[in-house]
Amino acid sequence: MMTASTFTRHREIAWRGGQTRSTSRLIAEEIAIALTYNGSAHAIMMGTPSDLEDFGIGFSLTEAIVERMSEISSIELVPNELGVEVRMWLEGDRAASLAARRRAISGPVGCGLCGIESLEQACRAPSQVAGRSTAFHARDLLGAMQALSPLQVLNQQTRSVHAAAFWHPRIGIGPVREDVGRHNALDKLAGAMALEGRSAEDGVVLLTSRVSVEMVQKAAMIGAPVLVAMSAPTALAIRTAEEAGITLLAIARDDGYGVFTHTRRVLLPEDAAPRADA
Repeated sequence: MMTASTFTRHREIAWRGGQTRSTSRLIAEEIAIALTYNGSAHAIMMGTPSDLEDFGIGFSLTEAIVERMSEISSIELVPNELGVEVRMWLEGDRAASLAARRRAISGPVGCGLCGIESLEQACRAPSQVAGRSTAFHARDLLGAMQALSPLQVLNQQTRSVHAAAFWHPRIGIGPVREDVGRHNALDKLAGAMALEGRSAEDGVVLLTSRVSVEMVQKAAMIGAPVLVAMSAPTALAIRTAEEAGITLLAIARDDGYGVFTHTRRVLLPEDAAPRADA
């Protein structure tokens, strides 16, 4: 039976500063996670064996397999010697719709694009984020990113996993989800918010990873108006965020970040240089 632990301890020979010593390190686990719908395999992802119900629900939402969590009639986690199967059963209409557009996704990196039969599916038009008048203070967004690191429990132990989190100016950060795959972490966050009945429309999604196009697509699917990431975006991610109506902030460091799209939602300090809105 595959262990459900999120990490294990491994011995290592450490060579640092010209010195060699025998020690050990906590290492993040990575297993095969099969997502099945109504008895048929749909995707096989490599990921961290935690919050897998969140993962199944979030993946279903961000990949447009369902529009609402209620369209998943049941979900079951079935471990076996190879990994874990996340078994989901859909309501009749959704099951028929999925069968009509059945596609296989299988890949070692959990990118969400492997095996897609049509390029149109990879480059699909993003969902439109509802227009909101809410704007966030630049320093508050920076503070949110700085506050995320201590909340990454698994990463504090292993230094090898990504996190996706939701921040609200009145509530703070939460939930936080982690995974060796950045896409998986975002899917887990989407599922956790759906289970809590929380909307992403009045807050901010925080990422500890780079921003590729599918991260923007997934954020758009859950209606997040602002996306803040630690690393840089791709050009396609920027164009997609622009099209979706998402304010994209990236390369977040201790001293600030870059605002790439829809700057109206970010209230920069008064001493900031004048700028044109996107």
